[in-house]
Amino acid sequence: MGDRNVSNFFKAIQGILVVIVMIGVGFFFAQKGWFDEKFTKTISKVVTNIALPCYMIATISNQFTPTDLQRDLPMLVFPALSMLILFAFSFVVIKMLRIPDYRRGSFSSMFFNSNTVFIGLPVNIALFGTKSLPFVLVYYIANTTIFWTLGVWLIQRDGQINTKLSIKEIVGRIFSPPLLGFMIAIVLVILPFNVFHYVPFLHQDLVYLGNLTIPLSMIFIGISISRVGIKRIRIDRSSVGIIAGRFIFAPLLMSLLLLPINLPVLVKQIFIIQSAMPVMTNAPIVANMYNADADFASIMVAETTLLSLIVIPILMTLVQLIH
Repeated sequence: MGDRNVSNFFKAIQGILVVIVMIGVGFFFAQKGWFDEKFTKTISKVVTNIALPCYMIATISNQFTPTDLQRDLPMLVFPALSMLILFAFSFVVIKMLRIPDYRRGSFSSMFFNSNTVFIGLPVNIALFGTKSLPFVLVYYIANTTIFWTLGVWLIQRDGQINTKLSIKEIVGRIFSPPLLGFMIAIVLVILPFNVFHYVPFLHQDLVYLGNLTIPLSMIFIGISISRVGIKRIRIDRSSVGIIAGRFIFAPLLMSLLLLPINLPVLVKQIFIIQSAMPVMTNAPIVANMYNADADFASIMVAETTLLSLIVIPILMTLVQLIH
């Protein structure tokens, strides 16, 4: 049993090292001045609007059946329930830590939402392979929907301006290209024939474009950490609360929800790890849009991303104990 635990720990370390190296590339060359703000935004757009949707379509349509989808989609209830409970609990933490009024909404939003794509997807692929993808995406659907509704509303409350997203804009945010790519993939799986059998070149194009997802995502995170600046990272009561929410309360709650239930071990492992991902990279963007505390959000993205490099191997070792 001891040898197995050691093996699991090193497996987790190997998976995180894959991520660390790519983040390091982005950080190193950002420090050398290679990437300006426009280029960083371009990377984000390429990943979100092109690479990730292609990755989902190519992978899901090729590897999953209608039976798989019918089995997996009802699992949305677990991440959604976990985030709603964390949302309610965040107000208790806010009172206990005396979080300033001007950042309470941002605090709450970052407390219960996680970075399921830029960090969660590469980590799970590195640790579990492509078999993790449908469960990663199930968590992603719940996470992105709750962030662009409840999470954005909370951040907006912190702002000093009355900018509001219309219903059309909110729907557009929720039905983002990655989610649309997921929906297209589901349609392709359900169809009684294989579309790519007739256009095999199209599938190959989707594979090539989709393969950009993980390296570009990690380079983006490295650039983001560089832009915030290591010297600005500090530990205060606000950051302690976010760190506790992301890395202690979220995985603990998800474990309590899942462990008593008869689900595949892989699902439990992936959901617990996804729940403990860093703060969403969209949080500073939304905070800036509403004149909220964007600096605080940026610092929390950097802090939790760096800390995840320590937390994830430990968590991976622990979830391997699940039977």
